[in-house]
Amino acid sequence: MSLLRTVGARLSLALLAVVAIVLGLVYLIVVPSLKSRLIDSKLNQLEASAPRLARDYRSAAIPSDFIGEASARTNARVVALQMFSPQSRFIRVIDDSRPSASDSGTLESDPIALRSAFNRAPAHGTVTRGGQRYAEVAVPVSGSNLTMLFATPLHDALEDVDLVESRLLVAGGIALVVALLIGYGAARVFARRIRRLERAAERIAAGQFDEPVAERSADELGQLSRAFDRMRIRLAGLDHARREFVANASHELRTPLFSLGGFLELLEDEELDERTRREFLETMSGQVRRLTKLAEDLLDLSRLDAGRLHVDSQPLDLSEIASAAVDEFAGVALASEHPLELGANGAAPARGDEQRALQIVRILVENALVHTPSGTPVRVASERRNGDARVTVEDEGPGIADEDRAELFERFYRGESTKASGSGLGLAIARQLAELMGGKIVLESEPGRTVFSLVLPSR
Repeated sequence: MSLLRTVGARLSLALLAVVAIVLGLVYLIVVPSLKSRLIDSKLNQLEASAPRLARDYRSAAIPSDFIGEASARTNARVVALQMFSPQSRFIRVIDDSRPSASDSGTLESDPIALRSAFNRAPAHGTVTRGGQRYAEVAVPVSGSNLTMLFATPLHDALEDVDLVESRLLVAGGIALVVALLIGYGAARVFARRIRRLERAAERIAAGQFDEPVAERSADELGQLSRAFDRMRIRLAGLDHARREFVANASHELRTPLFSLGGFLELLEDEELDERTRREFLETMSGQVRRLTKLAEDLLDLSRLDAGRLHVDSQPLDLSEIASAAVDEFAGVALASEHPLELGANGAAPARGDEQRALQIVRILVENALVHTPSGTPVRVASERRNGDARVTVEDEGPGIADEDRAELFERFYRGESTKASGSGLGLAIARQLAELMGGKIVLESEPGRTVFSLVLPSR
């Protein structure tokens, strides 16, 4: 992988770019502003005293001495210039506090002095003369063709600004280097944490759920790490459930298939009498029904897991569901010697899927008949309670132990304290179907009384 493609390098470059931009903005704002303020300060000082000195110059007894005093007072070069005539647009130096042969000619073409002389109005600005920059103020002398020019060099003031500028550049360079080093170090730490998450994700993808994703920080990476750990725990649970599901389903399929295989081998014996053959065929038919029901249960579970099991939401009466279930299981109850009766069967209007509601009640009644001793009374009833409609399946069996209740609705669970038989899928399917219809399965159990209730929203 290219170095510039790593998160650490990109974060370092991003921090470097931010620092560089900030320093550039500071430089562009501070240095020009400082220069402008210094120049304006010089011009303001000259403008404050220039008009008064121009008026006093005309009445001075010795103009050259006055020019010298004005120069000392303003700390500027003071020059008196005379305009020959407005038509000639020509001025000349008649007095100079700091005469210099090198620039005397340039003063006569000084743009600030020319603008003030010809417009007969004050003028100010900066000019460059002899390689140096000057702040200048020119004021016409009233009642004459004279103009006073005040010029102060900016070299010393700008030299201080240049020093600040150079130091700012040096400090900026050092700041960039420090930012790069700090950013690279911090980015390496940050990238190392990301690589730990990457390795954890690879372990989880490989099916290794034992090692936790450890990250205690409170930032976004810490939150992501904890989300990874929750995902790891969830996937570990799902993987365990998948393995258990496959093992249990294989066992449930293998038992009847093994039984059917054994009976088929016995049926091949020509010495079997007709009665025994009929018994074998009846037993085999029961095993086939068991396989069929298991296949249907597994198909329902797969549809529930995939979200492809459709349930209707339409008006229904749970009292009719209770009556239908009692009628359907009357023969089974008689064969297993369970007194099955329809209890209080008041109207219980609800909303849900009639066929799925009947499927749930079938599961509850079948469990009551299968998991209780012969002779145990079973009652099915319907009622409205607290704004809900419900069907209750009550038996007077030994009850359900506390250790079984927590896992009673798990797939393939068959409690050790009860008469364990069947696939262990019924209650898991019943609970999920009830939840799909906006309802629930409620369990109440104590020694001598167990009640399963299908609760649906009342209409």
